[in-house]
Formats: sequence, C-alpha cells, structure tokens
Amino acid sequence: MACPSIPSHRPRAPRALGSLGWALALLGCSDGLAPPPATLSARRFAGGDGTVFVASDDAYSQPLPLLDREQERRFFRGQALFRDPWVVAPASTDSRDGLGPLFNARACSDCHPRDGRGRPPSGDEPLRSMFLRVGVVDEGGAPASEPTYGEQIQPFGIPGVQGEGEVHLTWHEETGRYADGEPYALRRPSASLALTRGDLVPDARTSLRVARQLVGLGLLEAIADEALDAAGGRSPVVADGEGGWSRGRIGWRADMPNTRHQTAKAFHLDLGLTSQLFPEETCTAAEVDCAAASSGGHPELLDRLLDNVAFYTATLAVPAPRDVDDPTVQRGFDVFQELGCDRCHVPHQITSEHPTIAGLADQSIWPFTDLRLHDMGEGLADERPLDDVGPRDWRTPPLWGIGLLEVVNGHLELLHDGRARGFAEAVLWHGGEATAARDAFTEAASDDRRALLRFLESL
Repeated sequence: MACPSIPSHRPRAPRALGSLGWALALLGCSDGLAPPPATLSARRFAGGDGTVFVASDDAYSQPLPLLDREQERRFFRGQALFRDPWVVAPASTDSRDGLGPLFNARACSDCHPRDGRGRPPSGDEPLRSMFLRVGVVDEGGAPASEPTYGEQIQPFGIPGVQGEGEVHLTWHEETGRYADGEPYALRRPSASLALTRGDLVPDARTSLRVARQLVGLGLLEAIADEALDAAGGRSPVVADGEGGWSRGRIGWRADMPNTRHQTAKAFHLDLGLTSQLFPEETCTAAEVDCAAASSGGHPELLDRLLDNVAFYTATLAVPAPRDVDDPTVQRGFDVFQELGCDRCHVPHQITSEHPTIAGLADQSIWPFTDLRLHDMGEGLADERPLDDVGPRDWRTPPLWGIGLLEVVNGHLELLHDGRARGFAEAVLWHGGEATAARDAFTEAASDDRRALLRFLESL
C-alpha cells in the first residue's frame, strides 16, 4: 500500500514521537525501524518540529510551530523591535531611541528584508543591505580596528554628525567552460570608497558582506559541539562577551558564539546602539562630532529588548523543501552526495539542549551544514583579519530554505558578497578543500548538473 501524502499543515507530533517518527507515521512506516538519514520522507521536515509548510514571500518570517503561547507573544514582540525603525535620542519613544551617532540602517529589517538576505546594489548605487568591514593587523600580528573608521564603514550620521562616506562596487568578470563545452561566466566585486574623513590607512584590509537569511538559527545553536567535532574543518574559539569563551558557529566566518551576541553586534555596528555586550559607541578618536553626540542612555539597548530580538531571530521557522518526490530533485540529491558536497554541507543533524529554549532539543533536522570553517581557496579569500580565522576560511552556510530566496527577496545573489548569480556560479567559486567537488561539477554530464541545481532550488 502506498504511504499517504503529507498534509500542508500537520498537527504537532507527540514529544516522544519526534519529527522523524511523525514523518514515518504519516508514511505508514512506523514499524520501529528508523530509515537511513537520506530518506525523503524524513527530509520533508527540514527543521524537525520547527518546520513550516509555507512557500510564499513570508516563508522566512514564520514562528517555530513548537512555541507555546507565551513564547509566541515574545516572538512577535521581538519581531516588532526587529522591523520598526529606531530614532535619534532624545525622543518621546525612549525605548526605541539612541540611533547612531553613526549607522548603516535604521532597522534590522533594512539589512534583512523579510528576514532574508541582502544583496549587492544595482548599477552605481551605494551599499544598503550589505556592508564593508575594515581593519588592520597590528605589530604583533593581531587583528585591530582601522584607526579612523573602526570596524565598519557607516555611511549615515544623525543630525550634526557626518557619515563616514559611501561604498560603491565595480564588477570584474571572467569566463570558463564546463567539460562538455558549455560556457559560464563568473564575477567578483571590488569596492571603491568615497570617504569623508580621508583615506583608509595604507595597510587597511576590507571585507564586503551581505546580510544572511535568518531561518533556523536556534536549531543550529542547539547542535552539540561533539556532533560538530565529528565533521571535518574546525571551529574557532571566540569570546562570548560575558566573560567566557565559546565555540563560534554563527556568521559567515563562525565568529559569533550565539544569536544573542550576533544580535548585539549587529545593533552596535549597523544601528549604532550600545548594549551590555557592546557598551562603547563606535566613534573613533578621529570622529569628534560622533563622540559629542547625544546618547539614548547607557546602554541604549536594554537587556530585555536585546533578549526579545535575539529570541525572535532564534525562533524563525525553517520552510519545508518542495517537490521532494520529483525524480529530478531526487537525482539531484544523489548527485549532491556523489560529488562530495555533503562532506561539508552535512545534510542531517540531531539537536541537543538549547541554553534557553527547551523545545529545540532532540530535533531531527536537515540544515545541510557542518557549521565549521573550511579553506575555500584563494578565489574566495578575505582580506580582513579575524582571531583564529585564516583569510581563506569560511563557515559552511546552511542550505535549508535557500530555494525560496527569489520568492522572498527577489534575487538569487549568493555567497558572502553576493558575487554568485545563482547556484551554479556559487559552486564554481568553490576552491581549497572543495576543489574536488567543484571539478566534479564541471566535469559532470549536463543532465546531472541541472539535476543538482534543481535539487538546490527545492530546498
């Protein structure tokens, strides 16, 4: 007898059954024998009990289905703080003032539209939903802030404070061919700067970044360190901002230990808001007008507000993959594994305990990441130094939900700086530890290449 179809909205599974058991029960396969992790029925529930079957432009903005009523209320409080603009202090809205003095955006959603991914600007527009990090290496070889502009170019200033200038992109294109003769083109960006306080110091290092989509962050936090250690690559050890050290796992280069720290860092650099984790303004000694500006309090971002936004970003649900039964998608998943993509983009994980959200434990999830750093080759090398992270090191980004990027954000510009115009270009930029997988992709039959891309579109 054929297994029944999956409903578009499933009732919550009993806790003891779990997401994998629920998937098997739906398919009439709950005989006590768990299938291998690649079973298609299990893969439908990419976020375990945190999966939503939504494929609209709100697909990245859904709360985890496993939240209770009070947690849902907290989710929507955090969502309001994430989406609403902050204002200059002093203001009648004293819980939302303190913007700047220097900033990139007025709201988190400016960089993460619909909780999704930023993109490079069109034409000669300046950066808006991406940013330029800057830094230097000190005499001891350690990374440090650029002396005039700090860690990040912040183009806007509140009244009385001059913004730091604008960043524009120039694109450089190169061409190549697959083994069967089909041509392709790749592009890479370079930044041109129109700064207001003089040039960067001669030895400054820069790094272009787009803001990432946010789904499933809490589930990724709940993967145990021991599970990550079973994979290749490595994890940096980073300061948690609260007197301790932790394994980095969030961010393009795994330099953030958790969503709370990541959220506070984004508020600090992007909106210019101080917090207990980042209590100092971003003004440098050269920015006298910035240092003299009014403040929204000390700190400007209260702990309860920070915690609500961090909770929101940690509890965004994972959209389910689509067309899982499509033969081309199934073949694409096979190709994904045959080429070795799954060595870093590890398909399946089991979560452990989350430090604050109990419902995220013991989830069978399909994030397609090992959350670890890998040498990705000279083509993707990054200039800006970081503690314990080499210039060619990048964290394996999760792939869940990536196939809905065009629906949610209207583009498919991928990798850390948006250089890849689709999945094929993203694969072709892989180097270093991923050279063999990239070369296998270029040498694969065109039907297999298309199947792989179709699989990625389904995620």
